[in-house]
Parts: sequence; C-alpha cells; structure tokens
Amino acid sequence: MTKWREVKLGDICLIIDGDRGKNYPRENEFSRDGYCLFLNTKNVPNIKFDFSECVFISKDKDALLRKGKLKFEDIVVTTRGTLANFAYYTRECIYSNIRINSGMVILRNENQNLYTPYLYHFLMSKNFKQQVSSFATGSAQPQLPIKDMKNILISLPPFEVQKKIAGVLGALDDKIELNNKINNNLEQQAQALYVNNIELYKERNIKVEDIVITANTGADAIQKAPIVDYDTGVKCVRVGDMSNKRSYSDWGYAKVTDDVFSQYQLKKDDIIVTRTASLGLNTIISKNLDAVYNNGLIRLTINKDVIVPLLVYRQFQTDDFKNYISKIEGETSVRPNMKINYLLQYSFAVMNKEKQKELIKVLEPLWNKQEQLIEENARLAAIRDTLLPKLMSGEIDVSNVDISALTSTDKLSFSGE
Repeated sequence: MTKWREVKLGDICLIIDGDRGKNYPRENEFSRDGYCLFLNTKNVPNIKFDFSECVFISKDKDALLRKGKLKFEDIVVTTRGTLANFAYYTRECIYSNIRINSGMVILRNENQNLYTPYLYHFLMSKNFKQQVSSFATGSAQPQLPIKDMKNILISLPPFEVQKKIAGVLGALDDKIELNNKINNNLEQQAQALYVNNIELYKERNIKVEDIVITANTGADAIQKAPIVDYDTGVKCVRVGDMSNKRSYSDWGYAKVTDDVFSQYQLKKDDIIVTRTASLGLNTIISKNLDAVYNNGLIRLTINKDVIVPLLVYRQFQTDDFKNYISKIEGETSVRPNMKINYLLQYSFAVMNKEKQKELIKVLEPLWNKQEQLIEENARLAAIRDTLLPKLMSGEIDVSNVDISALTSTDKLSFSGE
C-alpha cells in the first residue's frame, strides 16, 4: 500500500471528445450499413458493446471528421443522458472502423504506468459512479463535462499489482461472457424451433386481446413506485432496465405500499413490454418476484387455456412482432408512446393445444437453462462487485485470491474472509 498513489483520471490517460463541428453527420447521412460504425448510446448499454442496432456513415463522411475515431484498447464512456456506461474496444470486436457520437468520450491509455484492463474495472466501481454523480450537471439530460471528468480520482497501485487485480476480476468477466455466449446460442436454438414449428403447424390467427386475462400499465413512477437508494425489499423494473438489459439483481429499489405491491407485483409467466422510449422490448417472468413494474411498461397476464405464455414470449421475439412495433416509432419524431390497445391488436399465428404441448416440452428445458445461466452470472457479478473495491483499495491482498475457486462456486475464496 505504501507504493499506491491516488491520481486524477486526466493525468494518467487521454480523454478524447468526438467531432462536434460542422461536419457532424446529419440524420440523412446515416445508413444501416456503410464504411464506419457511428456509435450511439444503444451501442453502449452497460459495460460492453451491443451491436444489435447500428448506424453507419460513408467513407467520404468519415474522412471529414477529425476526432473521435477509436483505436484498439480504447474505452468508450457515455457522458450525456445515461452517464458512465462504458465498453472496452478490443481486437475481438467485429468492427474495425468506429467513431463516437457527441454523447460519449474515449479514454486512451498512453501511460506505461497504467494497465488498461485495470482502468476498465475501475469504471465498474461504485467509487467511479459516485464521483460521476458528484460532477454531473443538468437534471433533464445529465451531462459529465470533460473538464470535470479529468478530476475523477483513481487509486493506482504498482503496474504488476494492477495486472494481478485485473486478472482476478477478468477471470470472472470471462466466465460471465462464456455464459452469455452459451445463452445466446440457446436463444437462437429456441427461436428457430419456435418459428419452424409455427410455420408447419399454425392453425389460426389470433389477437393478443384474445389471449390475455388482464393487460395493464404499471405503477406511477413518481407517486406510487419512486426509486430510492436504499433496500426496501421491493424492486421496480423500468424502461431503462429493459433497454440496458439489466438483470433483476440490478433493478432499483422502490418505495411502495402493500396495496401498490399487491396490484403491481410481477408473477410467474407475466410478460412485460416497454411502451415508451424504446418500444416493444419484452421479457417473461420466470418466477414470482418481490418486484413491481412502473408505468413505462405493460404487463400481460396470459390465459393459459388458450396459449402457453412462453410461446407468446417467443412470438414477441420474431421479426413480425418487431416490424409491427416499429410502425409506431416511424409515425412520430417525438418520444414514441405505445397505447395498450395497439399491443392488444397485434395478430399472430397459433398452433392447437396438442402441438403447443409438444413444442413446450422442447422449449422449456432450453429456457430453464438460460435462466440458470442468468442467475449464475448474477452471482458471479456480485462476487466481482464485492471484490472490486476491496482489491482496488488494498483491503484484500490480490495474492490471497483463489481465481479457480471464484469461477467455480458462488462463495468468495480468499484469505482473511
């Protein structure tokens, strides 16, 4: 610890802004494919990139821009709207030409005393997020000015210690990433099975309104289910949790009355769908939760006498459903909003009950495995988040951490704990 020092972020790495000048791309200059990926906040939803929705600019347009081009080993951090989401640009990335938009910055390490993966893990820490909150300006759309970001403090141990700390935390990240890849593969298998069976055995078309017992928007986000910064025992899922793909463990706590909880509790087989901002994002609840949903979402309670809820969820992952939802987004330039009735009018093909039962016997084990992996990742992330501040403060000596034990069990394994 005698060799550790506290330094300012701006003193150990470059903080690079995007090009905000006259050549900044206009809306009509973006396309669905092209020479250079132009990052937006959807591409940086949490702590890694998401390239499911991308926009590009041409080679000629890219040549006009002077700042904001990524190099391998750069870290991107969002600085407007949703603050402090970040992603690490490594050679494993599928895109080689990337620029940032005006709502983010690049952290570029050109300091031989700083190990970039250590910096990446520092950005996961509560310490970093607390400092970001203290420097943030604006309420409607928070911003983190570069001049303030440069003053964020980071504890910097000797280089070899940085490597060891990043190695321990990275081993947990690698296990989480492996689980995510397995889960993505299971998702593709399940969706392909569903689509193929629907094409072969569809019996009739039906509307969502004909398969639900109830359909409701959630609790008022200000009056009935405000988010608080302490443990109330009840969580609340919001649109941001869905768009940022946060797991249940990362949802915020809400202060609700017993009556509100009883009315809006999320229960097994409920399907929730976002109706504002990012429309149509959805998930199925796999068990009764100590959680509610706010008024940015719609909850569907499915009539199981008509259709198995998991099959409705599978239908909501199809291109047909996504195209139906996208019609709303294309009709307005302001913040989109989906009424319940629009969702209820969505029509899709269903199979008879016997074929449903046959298909669900195949799909349910896949879904259960996906849920197991999600829960395992939540445990691994909790271990990482517990270890991270203790390692980075020197409270735990990194040499006492057993990496193999950490990635094979949900119990912490290191001397003195």
